[in-house]
Amino acid sequence: MAYFQVEKLVKYFGGLAAVNGVSFQVEKGEILGLIGPNGSGKTTTFNMISAYHRPTSGRVIFKGQEIHRLPTHKICRLGIGRTFQVVKPLGRMSVLDNVIAAAYSRVNSRREARDLALETVQFCGMTPVKDVLAKSLPIAGRKRLEIARAMATRPELLLLDETAAGLNPTELLAAIDLIKKIRENGTTIIIIEHIMHVIMTISDRIHAINFGQTIAEGTPKEVAANKEVIEAYLGTDYA
Repeated sequence: MAYFQVEKLVKYFGGLAAVNGVSFQVEKGEILGLIGPNGSGKTTTFNMISAYHRPTSGRVIFKGQEIHRLPTHKICRLGIGRTFQVVKPLGRMSVLDNVIAAAYSRVNSRREARDLALETVQFCGMTPVKDVLAKSLPIAGRKRLEIARAMATRPELLLLDETAAGLNPTELLAAIDLIKKIRENGTTIIIIEHIMHVIMTISDRIHAINFGQTIAEGTPKEVAANKEVIEAYLGTDYA
């Protein structure tokens, strides 16, 4: 059995099928890219994995255990962390305190939470701004803080939802380096991203969806050459 897999996930909102039969699997240590047009069901898939939304049908399996009926906090405790496309830090708290708050999902004392947060902030390259209020950070800093908060939950599997959106070329390179560093640290990653340079650079495999259904899966090169992916998402200019 795969390290992580989703089987025939379906999610209806009223009469609309936002996700309709998506299946994929991820091996330990792998980076899987999840791509598709806006509204194709990518974030809804993440929401079902993390129990923000319950699947209408289908299964989510992590290390041999079905988790789609568990509450969000138990899924986090099992080792699945995530970021959100729209970052919402605790704006009137410092960077460090934001990460401390996330660390309490793993530890019980203030001292342990602070130690874990300091370690995470350093790992994510945010030590110079650890005492800065989160609301004062530019978009790149907020995106990095979102990753730091997720990493403070000590995930074995990390779901990254458009962590590179809004970044300039220099910031993009730094984001790619951090994602690679996270994988090198032993964390498996599923990433949603619209910036093709990012997704094609870091992914071992890519799973493409459109209208809530799988249209292709394979290596970045294979998916980039797929006719359905080109027509639905990449466009002929990219091809």
